Amino acid sequence: MKQARPLTITNGRIATPDGIADGGIRLVDGLIDAVGDVEAQDGDETVDARGRLVAPGLVDLGVFAIDKPAFHFGGITRAALMPDQSPPLDLPSRVSYIAKSGKPDLWVHPLAAATRDLAGSEIAEIALMREAGARAVATGRGWIADSGAMLRLLQYAAMLDMVVIAHAEDAALVGSGVATSGEVATRRGLPSAPPQAEAIAIARDLALAEMAGARLHFRQVTTRAGLELIRTAKARGAAVTCGVTPAHFMLSDLATVDFRTFARLSPPLRSEDDRQAVREAIADGTIDVIASGHDPRGPEDKRLPFSDAEPGMAGAETLLAMTLSLVRDEVIDLPRAIAMLCTAPARILGVEAGVLEAGKEADIAIVDIDKPWIIQSEKMAATAGNTPFDGQPTQGRVTALYKGGVDIEL
Repeated sequence: MKQARPLTITNGRIATPDGIADGGIRLVDGLIDAVGDVEAQDGDETVDARGRLVAPGLVDLGVFAIDKPAFHFGGITRAALMPDQSPPLDLPSRVSYIAKSGKPDLWVHPLAAATRDLAGSEIAEIALMREAGARAVATGRGWIADSGAMLRLLQYAAMLDMVVIAHAEDAALVGSGVATSGEVATRRGLPSAPPQAEAIAIARDLALAEMAGARLHFRQVTTRAGLELIRTAKARGAAVTCGVTPAHFMLSDLATVDFRTFARLSPPLRSEDDRQAVREAIADGTIDVIASGHDPRGPEDKRLPFSDAEPGMAGAETLLAMTLSLVRDEVIDLPRAIAMLCTAPARILGVEAGVLEAGKEADIAIVDIDKPWIIQSEKMAATAGNTPFDGQPTQGRVTALYKGGVDIEL
């Protein structure tokens, strides 16, 4: 599916690298041709943005399932798929298949499994998987407990100039915990794990990454102690980035008081102090990426006692709206929100997208940032509507989406 003729979008608020500016954008042969004060040329298709935001298509870093209708609803044009599949993405053939699976209307960027079968011991054939289309290497849902194996992985990835995407929880401390240790977990009788499990994992992996000279991205950092380690590492020049999902800046562990399994997440929801620390880290730039962590789970996984339910939430459809809430709350401004949803994840993955500049791929979302809607799990486009935001009023909807300059039906 190629762009048939040039497209000029006019009368928009353009999210440029230098800020939000009134203007337009012209798309030719699947690429951005011009941005700013542009006019349609003879033969161009034209679209009037009617003063709405014109932004890059979202780049979702670290999803667990490919769910096109949900991604398109949320304005996502590229998704980095975690290796935790069945079977795991630990072979070049599997990576190659996934890399082609979303085209032409969604780019799927597979993340290579760090170890064979994600078992945490034998390093997988990362170089071959890179050739097959892997954009980074990931430890998956789990932490690699063997420090020697983690060091070898980081050294191998550094040699290949690939980012390692790590899960930050010491597995031995987490054990069977499904909640964060504290008053809420104690009162509800839930198996819990100390929040320090995150900081301990981060401290070790940071030390190993600096030894190896590797680039390291923590997919989710959710505690004050963990974020302070990231902040300090960045200050000394370490090649580290980190992300978070909206649940951890919108909700605390109080959301689990009635045993709602839609709030059963990994890592689990934290204390209110940690939630505030996440918002502070978003504001000061410690957190680089906001991602959906999209992980749709059906009733067979969620209609269970809290301790038995599978972790995860369907996050693709609510990612943009929840991030825009940070703009309304004046935690960040709109250009910073676009950077966290688009520019930073594209840069980490090394893809020519995530920014509205001439020569970049024409992945474009037109967004009505004030459009009100109510999140309803039963009406979600995702394969399962397991969202902890069910029933919540919000604002911000994608009204048009283009992949490579081609209109995607929403």
